[in-house]
Amino acid sequence: MDSSVRASPDASAEPAPYTRGNESSLMAALKTLLFFTILMVTLPIGLYFTSKTYVFEGSMKMSSSDSYFYAAIVAVLAVHVVLALFVYVAWNEGPPKGKGKYD
Repeated sequence: MDSSVRASPDASAEPAPYTRGNESSLMAALKTLLFFTILMVTLPIGLYFTSKTYVFEGSMKMSSSDSYFYAAIVAVLAVHVVLALFVYVAWNEGPPKGKGKYD
C-alpha cells in the first residue's frame, strides 16, 4: 500500500553535486571581495591626498580650502568607479550559462 518513493539510507550521506566547484567558486568570490575591499579603502584615500598635494596645490596653485573640495570630488569619483567595477565583475562571475544540464 505504501507507494511513496523511499530514499536509500546512504543518500543523505552523499554530498551535494558540484560541492568542489562551489568551494572553488566561493574562494574566487572571497578573493574578489577582498581585492575590491582593499581597493575601496586605499584608492580614494590615496587619490585624495595625492590630488590635493600634487595636482591642485602643486600644479594648479589652488588655495588649501579649494584643494580640499576638489580632492574630495576626486575621491568620491574613485569610490563610484570601484563600485561600478565591482558590480561588473560580480555580474560576470556567475556560473557559465548554457553549458551542461542543471537539474
